[in-house]
Amino acid sequence: MIELDTPLRHLLPAKDAKRLGERPLELVTVADLLEHLPRRYHRRGELTNLADLVEGEASTVHARVVRNESRTARTGRRYAVLTVTDGTAQMTVTYFNPARSPARRLSTGSVAVFSGKVDRFNQRLQMVNPETHPLEDDDGPGDDPDRWARALVPIYPATEQVNSPAIGRCVRVLLDGLGEVADPLPADLRARYRLVDLRKAYELVHQPESKGDVERAHRRLKWDEAMTLQVILARRRHEISAMATIARRPRQDGILPAFDSQLPFALTDGQREVGATIQAELAQPVPMHRLLQGEVGSGKTVVALRAMLTVVDAGGQAALLAPTETLAVQHYRGVRALLGGFGRAGELDETPPATRVALVTGSLGARAKREALAAAADGGAGLVIGTHALLHEGVAFRDLGLVVVDEQHRFGVEQRDALRARATDPPHVLVMTATPIPRTVAMTVFGDLEVSTLTQLPAGRSPIATFVVNAAEHPSWRDRIWGRIRDEVAAGHQAYVVCPRISSVVAGQDDDADEGDRLEPEAGPGGSAPGRGPGSRTGPPAAAAAGRVEEPGFGDGAGSLAGVGVEELLPWLAEGPLAGLRVAALHGRLPADVKDAVMTRFAAGEVDVLVATTVIEVGVDVPNATVIAIMDADRFGVSQLHQLRGRVGRGKAAGVCLLHTEVDGDTPATQRLANVAATTDGAELARLDLGQRREGDVLGASQSGRSRTVRLLELLKDERLILDAREEAGRLVATDPDLASHPALARRVALALDDRPVEYLEKG
Repeated sequence: MIELDTPLRHLLPAKDAKRLGERPLELVTVADLLEHLPRRYHRRGELTNLADLVEGEASTVHARVVRNESRTARTGRRYAVLTVTDGTAQMTVTYFNPARSPARRLSTGSVAVFSGKVDRFNQRLQMVNPETHPLEDDDGPGDDPDRWARALVPIYPATEQVNSPAIGRCVRVLLDGLGEVADPLPADLRARYRLVDLRKAYELVHQPESKGDVERAHRRLKWDEAMTLQVILARRRHEISAMATIARRPRQDGILPAFDSQLPFALTDGQREVGATIQAELAQPVPMHRLLQGEVGSGKTVVALRAMLTVVDAGGQAALLAPTETLAVQHYRGVRALLGGFGRAGELDETPPATRVALVTGSLGARAKREALAAAADGGAGLVIGTHALLHEGVAFRDLGLVVVDEQHRFGVEQRDALRARATDPPHVLVMTATPIPRTVAMTVFGDLEVSTLTQLPAGRSPIATFVVNAAEHPSWRDRIWGRIRDEVAAGHQAYVVCPRISSVVAGQDDDADEGDRLEPEAGPGGSAPGRGPGSRTGPPAAAAAGRVEEPGFGDGAGSLAGVGVEELLPWLAEGPLAGLRVAALHGRLPADVKDAVMTRFAAGEVDVLVATTVIEVGVDVPNATVIAIMDADRFGVSQLHQLRGRVGRGKAAGVCLLHTEVDGDTPATQRLANVAATTDGAELARLDLGQRREGDVLGASQSGRSRTVRLLELLKDERLILDAREEAGRLVATDPDLASHPALARRVALALDDRPVEYLEKG
């Protein structure tokens, strides 16, 4: 009997085991190989008489070899030519790698089944390199060639060293020797949902006789994936519920009631409802673990600030972790502005009851950083806002009661836990995201969090009109971007122009490393940017690439702006289409004081047009900005475009979003832009986005090394299955949190955790 954890080197020829174990396959154990699933299936087709073959069709024939010849091409390359017959006609079968082909085993008189595409050469029908099974072989059709011809042939993800048929032969070796398999799914669960056992699922998926076999196997294997993930998340929920922490109850004479009384706007019903839920959880001696999601501009920051003030009123501290320095500074200024005197403890304009707001970032001066860290350590600062700098050694809190993580998708679980570890008692945790998450994704990706959603926008938000500016099809439209920006500035408003990179001149400057301004990981095959297919213009402008912004043709009706960066676009705009306007640049590689000064001037209305990277993607709130032009918008993902669009329409004037592209034709990239232009409903965009992307991308599997925890599960199509698995996992963990009675499931979970899927699960 073969066990699933048996190394393949003990069962297969050393050469095969070695090649299977190498990258990118990395198939080391029996389980690895059996869970290396076919990506599709090929049907050989009904047996066909040679006399009835049709050129261009895939066919299967049962024939006898009447001649086997070795020939040499003009290039000197050897190849084998067989003449076969079934008594009705003859056909030629050619193999271009005779040393490794079945030709060497097919002597005159041999009988075999040949399956492949029929073509014609020298007026004779032929097959080239067909799938071939000598009837004498154990893996051939045996006594029933008709059944063999009708069966499905699995096509595996393969490499140049190990092709699909070779993988299939190895799988057959394992299945032939595989005995009973310890099943990770309990028998009663399998019975309730009419699932085949794991041993049978392996047979059906690797050796199916029909599509129904494949469907039965896939449904069972999807359950394995869903249960593994949901047990991991259920155990996290169980661990959290078993923790004891300090209850943080509101005070009637605290900062929060005073803050609420002087708010210059009314809270939405959604903000009040979510706020009440959060307050109730903070008042419990069990750590809150909640996800707050909402549309761009829905008021999540105010909800989070009210939660932070509740904890401060209860004698604790709250920390807000932001993914970029620009966003951290924006939060710091925004919180200080909202609190007014309530956030200026120890300053001349303090309004009791008050606390102090501290900022901790990597670029703070030595003195400012010492003061901020001291205020966090001694409790003088009730609210501490920072970047990854909060995670560094040396950062301490007197009584950290609440951790707020903004833009959750930018952080991994280890980073979140590093900040949580700064607390003496387990802190309450609130994570926020403006990236809309469909319900099924929330159940799977954020299954250890309770979820609250803000759907209302605060009063005063204006509509945003979105237009695709396809300069490849309509070059003159490019100039309309600059005309619309000039019109908005003339009306007293401001504008953003967003580029996907800092510079297209200097190699290695495509990444705004300090700010995490990288494009979303939605690259196409080979790592290219999405939508950059045939017919698209991918290179930087000729003038930009040479560093000559004055060169005629750059950006005019006949030129191209594809690939342009901030450092090339800004001077060209300032000297050309936007001459006379106050234009400034913002990106992550600018010194911190320069970035701070630029944002201050823009917020004060002293800059008309901000040319920036995606450093402005989240958190930047300038109500007077009414138009945003996103250059090379096809290089961005749906959620980034939706986030960027949310920078306008934040005041009383309507917003305009212009999506520039130089991609020709109907491509996935242009369809993505059309989807964004068609709706401002973030939830609908998220579903469209998820429908177009691989599940592994959504779950971050591309960053998870060799983890294969999620291969079949489709989050939109398998909602019912995921929900059922969540309920089953919750019941199982409630009665057996250590999985002592379910060793096979415990082993599967341990292997999944060893591959660190939870890290990417929480990145969303």
